Amino acid sequence: MKIKNAPAKVKAAGDADGLEEGQFEAIVSVFGNEDSVGDVVLPGAFTDDLAEWAAKGDPIPVIWSHDWRDPFSHLGHVVKAEERDEGLWVRGQLDLDNDKAAQVYRLLKGRRVTQFSFAYDVLEGGWGERDGREVYELKKLKVHEVGPCLLGANQETELLAVKARDLAARLKAGDTIDLEQLTGAYDALGAVIEATKTPAPDGAGDTKREAGQPDPDAANDPAASGTSAEQKSKVSPAQVAAWTTIKEIAS
Repeated sequence: MKIKNAPAKVKAAGDADGLEEGQFEAIVSVFGNEDSVGDVVLPGAFTDDLAEWAAKGDPIPVIWSHDWRDPFSHLGHVVKAEERDEGLWVRGQLDLDNDKAAQVYRLLKGRRVTQFSFAYDVLEGGWGERDGREVYELKKLKVHEVGPCLLGANQETELLAVKARDLAARLKAGDTIDLEQLTGAYDALGAVIEATKTPAPDGAGDTKREAGQPDPDAANDPAASGTSAEQKSKVSPAQVAAWTTIKEIAS
């Protein structure tokens, strides 16, 4: 399972914006934009999964910063979700009798929370090109939950990828890069990639979960049982590509 973060586009929050008390509207994923790790979410990526959620009759959870272990971080639920021209739009209802949800609601209304994030699995993806750059297109996703957060959960990894890609581009353009700087970027991103390859404990993969109900242990343990190699990975194909490019140039 992966986590993707985006600047929150809060369309409305609360009765002042014509919504019921405790409700908010936001774009939680933007279509067509290349993010910092080289991923591009395509229109239609959520269509099948939203239909599955509707067929089950279960609401998509709204969870603060992917904190599945704390029941009070389960802030509320999505009352409506749909794909729009700009991306995945949701209307959420927060449980205001929960003190944590009430505080997050105040943060949303005050525009003091600046990021949204969602947990997902990639069901279909492939390499594509944007403006002469190789990107990884996310064509079909399964969403487990959405929620506001102060900082993206994989922000450090994304920053490493950005630095690696910039160094690779500069080297290809003929710029002179200090060897120590190049080695540092290579080692840092390589360590992140290797960390995601940690084998799961014996017996892993025996537990089956219904779609939309992720294993709570997976939120804090990348090698938690019940997760596949694809789900354990917290780096995108674009990050691996950036690391590989630096490796080839430095060799």
